[in-house]
Amino acid sequence: MSLPPAMVQRAREFTGPPAPARPAATVVLLNPENLQVYVLKRASTMVFAGVHAFPGGRVDPGDHPETIRLDWAQRLGVPDEQARAVVGAAVRELFEEAGVLLAGPVHEPDRTVADVSGPGWEADRVALVNRELSLHELLTRRGLRLRDDLLLPWARWITPEFEPKRFDTWFFVALLPEAQSARDVSGEAEGTAWVDPGDVGGLTMLPPTRVTLGELGSYRKIDEVMAAQRDAAVPIMPRVELTADGGAVATF
Repeated sequence: MSLPPAMVQRAREFTGPPAPARPAATVVLLNPENLQVYVLKRASTMVFAGVHAFPGGRVDPGDHPETIRLDWAQRLGVPDEQARAVVGAAVRELFEEAGVLLAGPVHEPDRTVADVSGPGWEADRVALVNRELSLHELLTRRGLRLRDDLLLPWARWITPEFEPKRFDTWFFVALLPEAQSARDVSGEAEGTAWVDPGDVGGLTMLPPTRVTLGELGSYRKIDEVMAAQRDAAVPIMPRVELTADGGAVATF
């Protein structure tokens, strides 16, 4: 897989040592009606500016919610406290960046909260972004619980060593909840789109995003996606091979 010119330059100029890889989480949001995927084009002020990506970001110290599933440590390959933090970050970032909340009433375990786009919800989302409110506090105040059972761990990618900012990122797949809609609310994107995972050739993407979409493009039914057996515990780190013509390719 070929790389953007800026990445090629960083790979050629890298002399080490590598920066630490910070824990992060991202959510591949699927429309259950047509299997399209929600992507954002990162703003010029952001890390990886101009590339199309999924909603996501760094794990914060406050990302330690109560979870329904008890096997996250095994599924993500890290100790329990860190695993729950990664899951919390995935849900928080999806709400912060796309206005979609994977949560439901405490006493109705099979339900997911409906529309979360009203003024009150938006005030909570902004407070979450500004770290004036934690995800746990938001859910508790509204009588909700995290629907982490709606997250399918898909893969784990670590940024190559030549990048100045590196992330150890867990990728999750989730379905867009009924009565909710994804929207551009983060201020960190130049635009958003629902794309066919098998037809994204013209979009600029980093290897993990493109590989994930390629994998999803091989499925024809939503049930097949959600039943997929994936390994999100063992990390993948792309290897970059410099070529004689001044370019570089990534292999996995």
